[in-house]
Amino acid sequence: MAPPEPANIPESPLIGDPRTLQRLTGELVAAVLRNRGYAFSTDDDGDLVGRWDDSLIWFFRLGAAGELLQVRTMAAPTFPIEHVPALYAFCNSWNHDRLWPKAFVHVDDDGRARVCGEVIADLEQGVTPHQLDQLLDCGISTGCQLATAVGQLPGGTRP
Repeated sequence: MAPPEPANIPESPLIGDPRTLQRLTGELVAAVLRNRGYAFSTDDDGDLVGRWDDSLIWFFRLGAAGELLQVRTMAAPTFPIEHVPALYAFCNSWNHDRLWPKAFVHVDDDGRARVCGEVIADLEQGVTPHQLDQLLDCGISTGCQLATAVGQLPGGTRP
């Protein structure tokens, strides 16, 4: 895959030497997502989020200096609370067989359970746009694979 081409915006974070490490910023993440043609928005907390099929994928910057990138997928189906043991078993199997994304069970405030996945990278030393493109692609593509597998589990309902 070729590295992202600089956007035609003079202040784009994709402009410059593609081998130079840059600090992870929301603007850099947004520029790489835009460069791929992905639709996304900013939520009320200022985090980037997009929809792939029925699932939501967030792009968080965590850590004291925002140096950690987390691509978190929330699979669309929700399950009754009594399905949690089966969802744990699904996640354990998924995590045993695959490196990404890490799958886990989340119980919402309303008592419905869902499966989420996350890909996390520590980018304290910086990242090139090409590296970030690869990380985002990994988080999105493997998150979609997880969401598809969760959608095939019995007992789930879609929003």
